[in-house]
Amino acid sequence: MEFVEWTSLGYLLSAALFIFGLKQLGHPRTAPRGNQLGALGMLVAVLTTVLDMHLEGGAQWTLVIAGLVIGSLIGYWMAAKVEMTGMPELVALFNGFGGAASALVALSEVWKYLEGAEVPTGLKLTVTMVAAGLSAVVGWMTLTGSLLAMYKLKGGISVFGKWIKTPTWGPSWLNGVKILLLIAAAVLIYLSIGDPTNRQYVYALITISGLLGIILVLPIGGADMPVVVSLLNSLSGIAAAFTGFIINNSVLIVAGSLVGASGLILTFIMCKAMNRTLLDVLFKSFGGGGEKESLTRTKVGSDSDEVAMMMDGAQKVIIIPGYGMAVSQCQHQVKEFADLMKEKFGTEVSYAIHPVAGRMPGHMNVLLAEANVPYEQLIEMDEINSEFPDCDVALVIGANDTTNPAARSGEGPLAGMPIIDADMARTVVIVKRSLSVGYAGVDNDLFYMDKTMMLFGDGKKMITQLNNSIKEI
Repeated sequence: MEFVEWTSLGYLLSAALFIFGLKQLGHPRTAPRGNQLGALGMLVAVLTTVLDMHLEGGAQWTLVIAGLVIGSLIGYWMAAKVEMTGMPELVALFNGFGGAASALVALSEVWKYLEGAEVPTGLKLTVTMVAAGLSAVVGWMTLTGSLLAMYKLKGGISVFGKWIKTPTWGPSWLNGVKILLLIAAAVLIYLSIGDPTNRQYVYALITISGLLGIILVLPIGGADMPVVVSLLNSLSGIAAAFTGFIINNSVLIVAGSLVGASGLILTFIMCKAMNRTLLDVLFKSFGGGGEKESLTRTKVGSDSDEVAMMMDGAQKVIIIPGYGMAVSQCQHQVKEFADLMKEKFGTEVSYAIHPVAGRMPGHMNVLLAEANVPYEQLIEMDEINSEFPDCDVALVIGANDTTNPAARSGEGPLAGMPIIDADMARTVVIVKRSLSVGYAGVDNDLFYMDKTMMLFGDGKKMITQLNNSIKEI
């Protein structure tokens, strides 16, 4: 059997592993295996590609092996170092790296023509330049957009010890600039077909693409960042697929298409959860523009003993986790609380998961899985909302916008966003540092209801105190 056939078989095996891995990612219980299958598929693809290159000499092999080793060490170090609270930023950064890698490969193919290599003719030239142009636009746009998204998730950047907040700015005329930049990119791609050795077209396309990524993400507020992360993930896959056409690599086309399609599906799910459309994501300023309501109301806080006494006799408790749980890293204490309630009072405990709770899709699922919370207790918002009228206690841990009744009013940044119906429970307990507004900048009426008890303080500290108080009953 010829070597090229073995190459095709290697790519086929890699694609199959990607598909099976993606299927396994559909459920938290099988997600770790899905990650392993995806990683194995990528390893097979890399090894097959390296063997297909027919490298000669020790210098070439040294470069390839050094790249594999250095890249693996950097990836391991970043994954091991990052805390769960920083995972959304890391995902955004990886999306940017994926887009940049695809754009660089496309650039290297076009650069050969700038250095005097033979330029193809006819349809092959058109396909190559169009694919390279699209890969450049999507890849560099993904890089700059992802970097800005990362700093939006962080809230800002420290420069010489001074914290500079990441801006959110999106006047209506900015949409016109986006459209003009897209048209300019299309014109440059068309011109490059007629003159593929023109360096100015390459430089201009990279500049426009990078600027477009910044302008697309700049108007987006923090409340809608899960949509942005999902969309950027999809774009990184699309860039990879375009690059696959340029270098005629079938597994790159398959892998990029899978990432692009799955990311786009997830984007539509996130848009539905935020009551947005994809056009709103791309061309409207949404998610709050950084304006914060001034708080004039107050609420007297409760202590852990009061809450523990109220918990005694509760037959049904629904826990609603939010970003505050991730910040305080109290998922293990929350799991202990659920076990105590079941052991001491025979309480039925479940978790209400909002699709965009936290700062990336599935953020709460990852945290609770880390604490070994049974998967069957994690219930999506649409399924569990009907249970709140029969719920004795809704325990909200660091969630704000996703439980804010203001979303039902039809006004403001949260207008129309589906929320978890915590306010329908008989009693609401909220663990939060203060009465401060959420990422959307909207005050939460849930805090001030007569049936709401506030536990002011760090999530881990307050849940630990609550657990100790329950043990003493």
